[in-house]
Order: sequence, then C-alpha cells, then structure tokens
Amino acid sequence: MTKLKLSAIPDNRPVKITVELPGAVHRDLVAYAELLGRETGQIVADPAKLIVPMLTRFMTTDRAFARARRTLKAG
Repeated sequence: MTKLKLSAIPDNRPVKITVELPGAVHRDLVAYAELLGRETGQIVADPAKLIVPMLTRFMTTDRAFARARRTLKAG
C-alpha cells in the first residue's frame, strides 16, 4: 500500500445548534456587542454572531480543558 503524505481530511462542516439563553445572558450578549461595536467602530448587527468566537476563546484559554484533552489524546 502507498504511504500518502495526507491523512484523512477532518470534517469541518458547520453544525447548526439551537440554544436557549436566559434573558440576563441575552441582555449581556447584546450589551457586549454594543460595547465591542463602540470599541472597534464596527456595528455588530447580530449579537449571536459573537457566540462562536466567545466559545472558541473560552475553550482555548481554559488550561484544565487543554490538559484533559491532551490526556484523552495520549490515552
């Protein structure tokens, strides 16, 4: 069998999920979008668009999660 330089291509298709937010969390998300808009000069028309970068940032900076993930991959 030939050894190719590429391995399996990861499945990076978007996955649509529906989440119910408590009213207070939604208000905070809207307020965050407004503050971000003022700071960057770009209007955030849909505060829901902030959820993915927020989750990504949260998970990439969570040291306990990173350790646990490395442990799972190693085992």
